[in-house]
Amino acid sequence: MPLQNSPSEPTPAPGGAADRHAREIDLLGEVGRLLDHSIDLREVADPMLEALSLQLGMEYATLTLLNRKTGEIWIEASHGLSAQQAQRGRYRLGEGVTGKVVQDGKPIVIPRTSESPLFLDKTRRGKRPDTSFICVPIKAEKEVAGTLSADRAFDPAADLQQDVRLLTIIASMIAQAVKLRRAVQEDQGRLTEENARLKAELRERFRPANIVGNSHEMQIVYDQIAQVSKSPASVLIEGETGTGKELVAHAIHYNSPRADKPFIKAHCAALPESVIESELFGHEKGAFTGAVAERKGRFELAHGGSLLLDEIGDVPASIQIKLLRVLQEREFERVGGTKTIKVDVRVIAATNKDLPTLVQQGKFREDLYYRLHVFPIYVPPLRKRKADIVLLADFFLQKYAQENGKDVRRLSSAVIDMLMSYHWPGNVRELENCIERAVLVAEGNVIHPYHLPPTLQTAEASGAPMSGNLKALVGAYERDLIRDALKSTRGNVASAARALGTTPRILGYKIKGYQIDPRPYG
Repeated sequence: MPLQNSPSEPTPAPGGAADRHAREIDLLGEVGRLLDHSIDLREVADPMLEALSLQLGMEYATLTLLNRKTGEIWIEASHGLSAQQAQRGRYRLGEGVTGKVVQDGKPIVIPRTSESPLFLDKTRRGKRPDTSFICVPIKAEKEVAGTLSADRAFDPAADLQQDVRLLTIIASMIAQAVKLRRAVQEDQGRLTEENARLKAELRERFRPANIVGNSHEMQIVYDQIAQVSKSPASVLIEGETGTGKELVAHAIHYNSPRADKPFIKAHCAALPESVIESELFGHEKGAFTGAVAERKGRFELAHGGSLLLDEIGDVPASIQIKLLRVLQEREFERVGGTKTIKVDVRVIAATNKDLPTLVQQGKFREDLYYRLHVFPIYVPPLRKRKADIVLLADFFLQKYAQENGKDVRRLSSAVIDMLMSYHWPGNVRELENCIERAVLVAEGNVIHPYHLPPTLQTAEASGAPMSGNLKALVGAYERDLIRDALKSTRGNVASAARALGTTPRILGYKIKGYQIDPRPYG
C-alpha cells in the first residue's frame, strides 16, 4: 500500500502477502520480548508502538487505558503524537471511537475518517491525508482496560480486517501484562497496608503506658525505648527539667526482663555530698557518727533490677570514681567496710546538664561519661512537640477533675490557642501544674482563659492585647463563647443558638461579624 512519506511518518516495507506475514511474525516476536522484559507498560509501550508503526506502516499508534474510578480514558503511550496532542486525547465512556470501543468491548474500523462523525480527532493532528482508523479493545479478565489503535493511509483496496486481527493479538498480549501489573499493584497495596498495620501495632505495643504523646519526636523516643529495653546496656536520658525523663526510665525498666525486680531511684542533686556515698553504697555499723546499724545502699537494693541515677551531672567528683568502678566491675564496698559486694544492676542515668561541656571543664569524668553514654535517649522539650500539648492537657484535665470530684470536661478554644502559643519553659511539669490549677478554680465544666495562671495571660500567649476598651474585651469574650458553643454542637448553628439562648438569625449575624467558620467544628 503506497503512503505519502514525510520525516515524521514511517516508511512501509515493500512486498506482498508473504512479506507482510513475515513482518507480522517479527512484530509479534518483538512485542513478546518487550513484554517479557518488563510488566510496566510505561517502559515497553513506546518501543512497542514504534515497532508497530515501522514494521507495518501504521501511523499514530496509540495505547489508551481506562480509569475505572473516574470513567475517564486517557492516552498512556503513543507514537507520532506530540506530548500536547496526547494530553488532549481524553475520552469518556461511549465518546468517539475510543470511548465506544471501551464501552462495548468490540473493535471498530473507520474506513475513511473524513466521512465518519464518530471519529472526533481530539488530539487535533491538523490537516493530513485521508486515513483509515482501526481501534480494538484491551480486555483483562473480561473487563475492558483500554484500547489499541492506529491509522493507516486510506486505500480502498486495503484489507483492514487483517489489521484488526493483528491489533487484537497484540492487545491480548498487552492485556496479560495489564492483568499482571494489576496483580502486582494489588499485592503491593496489600503489603503496604499490612506493613502500615504492623508498624502501628508495634508502635502501640512499644508505646509505654505511662507516657502521653503521639508526636513524631516522641515516636523516636518510643522506638529507642523498645530497642534498649531488652538489653542490660546502660542508658543516659538527656533533656530539660520537666520533660519526663523519669517516666522514660520507668518505661525502660518495666519493658525489660527485669520488670519484676526492684526499680530504685536516687536523686543525686537532692542528696548532700556528706551522705551521698552512704545512700548509694550503704554503710557498716559504726562507720561514722550516727551509723548505729548496718545499712544497704541503693545499689544493693536494686540488685537484679534497675537503678535510676537522676541528675547524674550533680554527683561530686569523689563519688564519680566509685560509680565508674561499679559500672565496670559490678562491685563495691560499703562505707566503713572491707567486704566486696557484687551486684547485678542495670544503671539508667538522667540529666538536664550538658555533660560534654562539664567534661571539658573538668567537672565530670570523661571515662564515666562514656560508660553512661552507651545508649543515649533525648527527651524533647514541650515546645518542640507541640502536637502533644492538647493531648497532654486533656489527659491532665481528666486526671485532676476525677481526683477533685469536679465536672470539668473540656478546654475552650481560646485556652487551646493560649496553650499552643506559650513557650513552656517548665515543660510537661509546668503544663500539668497549669491544668491542675485551672481545674481547681473552674466553676463550670469548661476551662476558660481566666482560669489559667497569670504567666499565660500575656499578649504573646493569648494573641490578644492586655488592654483595650470595654467593647473590644466583651467582643473577645463573646467570640470565645460562640466558638465553644459551636464546638459543643459540632458546628450546628441552630443548636448553638439554643445553647446560648438566642436565635439562629442573631447568632448567624454575630458569626459573620466575628468571621467564624462553623464548618471545622462539624
